[in-house]
Amino acid sequence: MRTSRAPATLRGRLALLALATTAVWVAVLTAVFNIELGARLRHQADDLVRTRATAVAATMEAQPDGRIVEHEPADDTALDVGIWIYQGTTAVQRPNAPDALQDRADQLAGTGESSTDTSEPHAFRLYALPITAGDQQVGTVVASVSLDAYRYTARSVLAGSSGLGVLLLTGIYLVTRTVVGRALRPVDEMSTRAAQWSEHGTAHRFGTGSHLAELAGLACNLNQLLDRQAAMLRHEQQLTAELSHELRTPLARITAETDWLTARPRNPDDQRTSHEAIAAAAAQMQQICETLLSEARNRNHPVPGRCTVADVARALSERSSQEYPEAPAVTVVGDGATAGVSAALMERILVPLLDNARRYAVRRITVECERQPGRVLVAVVDDGCGVPEDVGVAVFAAGRRAHPGDGHDGAGLGLPLARRLARSAGGDIILAPSSEGARFVVSLPAG
Repeated sequence: MRTSRAPATLRGRLALLALATTAVWVAVLTAVFNIELGARLRHQADDLVRTRATAVAATMEAQPDGRIVEHEPADDTALDVGIWIYQGTTAVQRPNAPDALQDRADQLAGTGESSTDTSEPHAFRLYALPITAGDQQVGTVVASVSLDAYRYTARSVLAGSSGLGVLLLTGIYLVTRTVVGRALRPVDEMSTRAAQWSEHGTAHRFGTGSHLAELAGLACNLNQLLDRQAAMLRHEQQLTAELSHELRTPLARITAETDWLTARPRNPDDQRTSHEAIAAAAAQMQQICETLLSEARNRNHPVPGRCTVADVARALSERSSQEYPEAPAVTVVGDGATAGVSAALMERILVPLLDNARRYAVRRITVECERQPGRVLVAVVDDGCGVPEDVGVAVFAAGRRAHPGDGHDGAGLGLPLARRLARSAGGDIILAPSSEGARFVVSLPAG
């Protein structure tokens, strides 16, 4: 069984909605108009039959003995059409009428003022007007009028108004489809352009100057969507380039060590050294991948959550003591400020800073937590050699190391990625002035 379906296009649905709404109003107005017209036609028929009965009764005179005397005018042929005059219940004047109509007139004789309708074979309205002598009814005038003309008028008007309503609805439907189609034509053009631009990856954008307010808003939203897509593509390209660039060095080291091991037999010490170098390069690759992918995931989740900075810092301090027992201990101080980022993201931001401090610290590493109105400041401080003045903020550049020849591990990627993580969460990382060692201050939204 096939079921009816709504139009698939917005133009069709809007046109159908306008048609349905207009159809309801046209039906209501047509019904009200025809009901009012029928009432007025019935009122006119009543007025006509009453007027005729009253005119005939005016020519009648009741005598004291109960007889009725008619004072006929000079020409009463038109007045006598459809008129019955009764003396008591006996008709003294009757027109040439069908039997059904005659029977109905006889029923009205002597009943007082009353009216009735007939329907077979023709519709008539009959009205009985009593003739009285004193307080006694001595006769009756019954007048009739045909209702065929009134009913024909009512049916004609109903058919005409219905036909006019159909024509009106057809015109409204066609006009609505045309108007809505023209109004939506710019939307179709914008959709086609957006599809073409997305396929070719161009930097085109929609203009908003010549459009109506609604279309200008749509164009602005589409432009923002295209901008976000372009930003995502740039981010993916940048992530791919950084992965390729940063993984090239440890991968080349693994390849070189593998070739060196397989070139000729090596003694156990050389083999152990090569294995350690390969493991270190693999661990470096893992760290690079985790940091970059963590930053990418964070960009896809702009509302990461909240955490207590001191708790995350203490957990990292304990882990550092277990993994690097020979390194200076990490001391956490502060008031337990809450940041508007998740604990995992907070950890990914602090780990590169703590790794950097661990490489250069001599006796101490300190994490200072401070709460400010709307912000949380986390400072990672060490008492090492600090960042040279000629390097400064360039330490945040990818692949840049403040002391390339210090013998420490690191790809020069931790600090820039930590800053990118902080900025993606609505914060930042700066290199603050320090009288001893390095001082990196992380600024994040309060949680």
